Amino acid sequence: MAKIKNKKDLACGKKKELSMKISVILGHPQPGSFNHAIAETAVQTLQDMGHTVLYHDLYVEEFDPLLPPEEIPKDVSLPPLVQQYCDEIAEADGIVIVHPNWWGQPPAILKGWIDRVIRPGVAYEFEEGDSGEGVPIGLLKAHTAIVFNTANTSKEREDSVFGDPLELLWENCIFDLCGVPQFYRKMFRIIVTSTEQQRKAWLEEVQQIIRTGNIYPEAGGHRLMIRVFKLQISCHD
Repeated sequence: MAKIKNKKDLACGKKKELSMKISVILGHPQPGSFNHAIAETAVQTLQDMGHTVLYHDLYVEEFDPLLPPEEIPKDVSLPPLVQQYCDEIAEADGIVIVHPNWWGQPPAILKGWIDRVIRPGVAYEFEEGDSGEGVPIGLLKAHTAIVFNTANTSKEREDSVFGDPLELLWENCIFDLCGVPQFYRKMFRIIVTSTEQQRKAWLEEVQQIIRTGNIYPEAGGHRLMIRVFKLQISCHD
């Protein structure tokens, strides 16, 4: 079962426009990986439902994860690509993140994206007069964030030996802090021994999560469509 945590009731009985801006961020270096299949499934499902998708494959775009010292101050001019990421994440109605679990963390390229894009003035700020010791105020417009992860460690071993650092990172340290009230995360495992049938079933689950994860206020009666990939989905995560 996918894990969903609602911080508050978002619907409130008010109907919003169906078409929304959804930011989809992929962090995996290998084309044809299951992470790519997850991201493509999410993008296709959102587009089929009429949403505007802002999709970024960080490796394809050769995103530089190194945060230079001149970018640390809040009010500085950013490189065009970084500024584009900041503008899009600030205005997104929903956010989808896809990456493997590497050492209990996202890949370095995605961690660098967090460092450079989830920044003061874009994703959070402090009250006037607060030099940073207080509680940040979230600025993100998105009301839902969905994170898809892959792993080659069993849930039992991860829970007993490692805990779940990715849950703490994405829910508590990032999206809750940045004002996103609803968080939804799904871990697919074990990838390396999974069958093609299992991976196809997982992609169906991705579609259902996207459709019911409250990224948008209502499904609008769209029919669930399973995208069939012409190339074989890799067993690599």
